[in-house]
Amino acid sequence: MNYNYVHLIGIGGSSMSGIAMYLFESGIKVSGSDAAHNHNVEKLEKAGIKITIGHNYENITNQDLVIYSKAVSDDNPELVAAKEKNITLMERADFIGDMTKSFNKAIGVSGTHGKSTTSSMIALCLLEANMDPTIQLGAVLKATGSNYRTGKSDYFVLEACEFKDQFLSFFPNAEVILNIDADHLDYFKTFDNIKASFKKYVEKLNPKDVLVTNNDDISCQELFNYNKGTNISFGIENESDYQATDITFDENGCASFKIKEHLVKLNVKGMHNVYNALACFAICDYYKIPVESILKGLEKYTGVERRFELLATIKDNIKVYDDYAHHPTEIATTLDSVRKTSHHESWAVFQPHTYSRTKDHLNEFANILKNFDHIIIAKIYAAREQNIYNVKEEDLVNLIKKENNNVIYIDEFDNIVDYLDKNIQKDDIVISIGAGPINDVCLKLINKNEEATSN
Repeated sequence: MNYNYVHLIGIGGSSMSGIAMYLFESGIKVSGSDAAHNHNVEKLEKAGIKITIGHNYENITNQDLVIYSKAVSDDNPELVAAKEKNITLMERADFIGDMTKSFNKAIGVSGTHGKSTTSSMIALCLLEANMDPTIQLGAVLKATGSNYRTGKSDYFVLEACEFKDQFLSFFPNAEVILNIDADHLDYFKTFDNIKASFKKYVEKLNPKDVLVTNNDDISCQELFNYNKGTNISFGIENESDYQATDITFDENGCASFKIKEHLVKLNVKGMHNVYNALACFAICDYYKIPVESILKGLEKYTGVERRFELLATIKDNIKVYDDYAHHPTEIATTLDSVRKTSHHESWAVFQPHTYSRTKDHLNEFANILKNFDHIIIAKIYAAREQNIYNVKEEDLVNLIKKENNNVIYIDEFDNIVDYLDKNIQKDDIVISIGAGPINDVCLKLINKNEEATSN
């Protein structure tokens, strides 16, 4: 890359922090800023990257490139400074797009659900085969303790998110598309617009490229018609190039199944992970990764942070989990994992993520959440939005109450912790659900019980 000094606005984000380390380990000087300290910021600072908390005009000096995300407003002082000083500006997705052009085997994993899991599975299989991949993930892979890796081979594994059409800036040689569902409707407005965006993404493939997609998803099936390259299908219900058969689940809810007479054993729960593993197997087999490495990589995969992650077992064998699920379909897979895990009663602590998504999927959220034994609704996490949608937490509570009276709205995290601590019983499961900071509830619950034990 022809850059000597790069500044990243919002450097503490999961994707931006990975880009920062990729640049830093490539020998490029890096600086950055963020609104607050977080775990990613601390890791970058320990590596030797200068980071300023707060966005200031003075942070932009003699950099030759400034990278920012679409979440950064036009009046951000660092963005203003870069424009005034004629410093090259590049949106995060465009920079990653440039990165993909540097690799001959760039694998973009997209879909509404399962991107982090499947891209992590692929990365682990490539590592098992000593393929030395570069990796950019949206979550921390437990096996490496990081969401990024700088390799020296032609392999580049990345999450290709459809939000605001970001993946249309990428140029992968292989597209893995897991599913297409109605999400980000604040941007796309309609499901047809979402499908049209995925169509445009597939049309970017060249004749030498490959599309791997879900043959059990009707919207994914349609994408084969727009691909100029090789088509590879995976599935369970419909006949596919890579089809799972003889599926069984152990007492922990982890699946074993066959693909082309090869026995796959997973150490993550749920049927949805069978689909993720099928996609992983298909693309790795396409690139002629030894089957032994694929099978070992899949068996070694134990998940990424915040994906039905067991945080701790506290008093009376109460298991405390956290899950990033923030769409009804994702919560359905979380419920499936809970049902496949031995327990007494379940306690779902759900924080709706954005007002628009809460409004768009209010009935769907209620229909899936009602199936937990106890439901606690936390304050809606606004993220980038103002509440122009006239939606409130009580709307969701009232819908759930029609089917399950064991639902309550509690606005403060500390009060949720106190409520849980007084009511959970032996062998129960507690799970925080949402893409915001709702995992703090479970962390505080664990800490409270550790203090009680130590006292």
